[in-house]
Amino acid sequence: MQVRQMKERISILGCGWLGLPLGRYLVEQGFSVRGSSTDSDKFDELRQSGITPFRIALEPELTGDDVSEFLQSDILIINIPPQRRQDIVDYHQAQFAALLPALRQSSVSKVVFVSSTSVYPALNRKVTERDAHNPESPSGRALLAVEEMLSREASFRTTVLRFCGLIGYDRNPVKILGRLSSIGNAHQPVNLVHRDDCIRIICEVIRQGVWGKVFNACSPGHPSRRAYYGEAAKLSGQTLPPDGEGGKDDPFKIIDSTCLEEALGYRFLVPDPLHLPS
Repeated sequence: MQVRQMKERISILGCGWLGLPLGRYLVEQGFSVRGSSTDSDKFDELRQSGITPFRIALEPELTGDDVSEFLQSDILIINIPPQRRQDIVDYHQAQFAALLPALRQSSVSKVVFVSSTSVYPALNRKVTERDAHNPESPSGRALLAVEEMLSREASFRTTVLRFCGLIGYDRNPVKILGRLSSIGNAHQPVNLVHRDDCIRIICEVIRQGVWGKVFNACSPGHPSRRAYYGEAAKLSGQTLPPDGEGGKDDPFKIIDSTCLEEALGYRFLVPDPLHLPS
């Protein structure tokens, strides 16, 4: 008789716009999933999705429900972006300094850390995973510092996924267009990735067991901001606003995800932001 291999247990720290549908998809794939939220009002929705809910907060101290029970998993997916505050870099590092002791004492052996392409400065060219030096934004500096904290840990292996701007569902250019009076940096290329791709990429890392890596995750298509919103205007019948501040000579970056595509054999579900699923 063939013995069925047990699926790994997964905890998701941060079940928001990305984490909740990610957890739901993992449950559908047969994983046992624990999920955290700082808002207990979301617990019913988590339960309805098959996710065991926990109230976990990093303020920056680690507080909430039974943290040790939440971390009784094989894999932890960390999806908590830096908070917008004056001391963002120090505070985000303090949050993870509080989390690490509990992680070391847990059964977690693998971590997926959801980071951002804000770790890259605008280099006026394609940027790869090796270009994360001197981030321009405070959030980028905070994320890069935490990436380094996690990657140094010996008790678990971390794969970092640097997602660019997340789109899909309620985050679509038609909705945003209605709020724009002008299009800033209209000639700059966009760096975007659909939520469905984010979910599949995380799942492929887990399925293939690709640990100890850093990957960019961005759709291969990089139309200009004017083209991106122009397509939305055409589809919705709205008027395209005029160009705003920022010219052709302003610094830019184009996020290159070749490393991810080759390592995982991954093909983007939404390769071109000009053609979003309806």
